[in-house]
Amino acid sequence: MEVFRLGELRHLLVTVFLSGLAEYLIRPVMTDVTVAAVCSGLDDSCSLAVYLTGVQQVTVGMGTMVMMPVIGNLSDRYGIKAMLTLPMCLSVLPPAILGYRRDTNFFYAFYVIKTLFDMVCQGTIDCLANAYVAKNVHGTKRISMFGILAGVSSISGVCASLSARFLSIASTFQVAAISLFIGLVYMRVFLKERLQDADDDDEADSGGCRSHQEVHNGGDLKMLTEPILRDAPTKTHVFNSKYSSWKDMVSLINNSTILIQALVVTFFATFSESGRGSALMYFLKARFGFNKNDFAELFLLVTIIGSISQLFILPTLSSTIGERKVLSTGLLMEFFNATCLSVAWSPWVPYAMTMLVPGAMFVMPSVCGIASRQVGSSEQGKVQGCISGVRAFAQVVAPFVYSPLTALFLSENAPFYFPGFSILCIAISLMIGFLQSLLIKDHPSLPLVNITINNPSKAEA
Repeated sequence: MEVFRLGELRHLLVTVFLSGLAEYLIRPVMTDVTVAAVCSGLDDSCSLAVYLTGVQQVTVGMGTMVMMPVIGNLSDRYGIKAMLTLPMCLSVLPPAILGYRRDTNFFYAFYVIKTLFDMVCQGTIDCLANAYVAKNVHGTKRISMFGILAGVSSISGVCASLSARFLSIASTFQVAAISLFIGLVYMRVFLKERLQDADDDDEADSGGCRSHQEVHNGGDLKMLTEPILRDAPTKTHVFNSKYSSWKDMVSLINNSTILIQALVVTFFATFSESGRGSALMYFLKARFGFNKNDFAELFLLVTIIGSISQLFILPTLSSTIGERKVLSTGLLMEFFNATCLSVAWSPWVPYAMTMLVPGAMFVMPSVCGIASRQVGSSEQGKVQGCISGVRAFAQVVAPFVYSPLTALFLSENAPFYFPGFSILCIAISLMIGFLQSLLIKDHPSLPLVNITINNPSKAEA
């Protein structure tokens, strides 16, 4: 059974890799394509390109903030495979447009279509992939699979970065579109909605799923905790279908203090990560004169270290010290990383600080693992959609805070000389997330939470 599960997850990992490869392929060339398409001269090249990119980021962020919980809820009702088909179909068209032509008219067509499609597509594949893992993997192996999933995404970034150096701009978009199309076909052909048909009988004998044995005696309680139900139409629905997805989210969150704490940590971690993404690059360019080659080397080093951490270190740590301690350790490492970068005194400091990169790679897999334990398998889409919605909200808010702050302290009008002040503020935000993570308890187990949320009358009895 375990071999079968890993084989099915391998199909999911291939799908995530192909979609991630397409996404990371496009990123390095978009700046040059945007400037060439919309800017007529050197004087206005920066302002118009930056303006368009900023509007797109905010618009997409607001859209995904609303859509992620909805998609997560729909995946619980109609299946993850069906919901994966939509974003993967929509994602093929934008790179295909620029793969054909990249003049001004085609660029604006790409810009409008990608903005609209990304409101549904951006982050959806990762969200649904996490929900798929949470539905089908249980016990201590779940966080390991979250780490492997994130590691495969990082590996796709490494492959894309290396490939982009040898591909022309036109070929880059064409390869991205082909990769997405192959991923779509592969997912539809090979990925199964459920990993096994006879899991009900085998699950009670699995050493990694002891929590399911604790409620095996009650027929109704067993149905609530089984990851795969044979009679899908007769399963217990947690929420009445007349409720909206947002009401489902509120109801779900209100029943779990641990889930609320995990979402708070998610906000501060993503808020810091999004702010550091742009602030650090501008800081390094202004402070040490970093150029695109320096950034490419740094990004490649970070991605390689991150992939190794997620694939090998995270599974070992999670099984040794537990998800909550891994989360706190990761946030603490990120805090020290941001603090040291804010006072960087030499160009080698950012390279040396990549030693602490594993901390950033530990955070979200740990959060997903903790949150997934708070609900049953029929609600994993809602939980992962809620996490993605909070991440999208943080990504929208971060530029409004850190971009002006970075610009101010890198300018001559700074109230005091501290070029890395915005990065220090990011470190403070990470410390808040770290302190919140210390409040998260290692319990309760999933079956007890399901009883409380899904059937309070039986819990009281």
